[in-house]
Amino acid sequence: MFEVERPRVRLTDVAGMHEVKQHLEAAFLGPMRNPELARMYGQVARGSLLMYGPPGCGKTFIARAIAGELGANFLHVTLADIMGPYWGETEKAIHAVFQQAREQRPCVVFFDEFDAIGGRRTSGNASSQSLRMMASQLLVELDGVQDSNDGIYVLAATNRPWDIDPALRRPGRFDRTVLVLPPDEVARGSIIAGSLRDKPAAQIDIPELVRRTSEFSGADLSYVVDTAVQNAFAQAMRDGQPRMIGTHDLVRAVGAITPSTRAWFEQIKPVLEYGVDDGTFGQLRAYLRQHRI
Repeated sequence: MFEVERPRVRLTDVAGMHEVKQHLEAAFLGPMRNPELARMYGQVARGSLLMYGPPGCGKTFIARAIAGELGANFLHVTLADIMGPYWGETEKAIHAVFQQAREQRPCVVFFDEFDAIGGRRTSGNASSQSLRMMASQLLVELDGVQDSNDGIYVLAATNRPWDIDPALRRPGRFDRTVLVLPPDEVARGSIIAGSLRDKPAAQIDIPELVRRTSEFSGADLSYVVDTAVQNAFAQAMRDGQPRMIGTHDLVRAVGAITPSTRAWFEQIKPVLEYGVDDGTFGQLRAYLRQHRI
């Protein structure tokens, strides 16, 4: 049995990121919110969506928010949850995930680090054979060959969309994508302020920190605050006197940390230049041109 939760967060709890929200509304949530209209056009209450982008930018939180918007249960699945040491155990676990989701419908099934579960099936070693079997079982479950998937919404997140097996990207499967990029100014300010909550901080110049962190992911911003807090705490222990955390502590931490998103953008450039693009990377290309990356 997998742990099922009922998220209370909604997309309104996701600060900023208006483009992501608009894309989610148009491509995924809108049809789900109008079941009667969907039935008129022969559509069913189900859907799949692949979120991709740099690590640490909030894909898991957005998945929970989508479940909250749909008033659905939430089932979070990672490779460690389903991988078994013996032949056939992993496929049985994937089937068990969908069976539990069907019993708990409406339910959002969220596959984290999806490239490790639905990676490209290639011929050769034992690892490739394992990937083939996992991907094949996913295809069976997504297509609803044996059981109906009405009321089941399948979300997946990956930092490596180019490694997803093409069969999983065909129409009717994960044919809709949304790009989750580093947080915008509003989101960065909210993340910094939230990370400083309950900390002994003085009046912090949030706009100045937002200006200095344009490439930072949400995880990077949390790490900036943690670093500033640790440095202030270490100094307080040395001096034997507590002090408030100031803007200068956070600015110093920002200067000492390299944004983790840079490595991801460098990694994806060859894919965009030499790989085959089925239209998945249109949003990303526009973002790179806009920000001259």
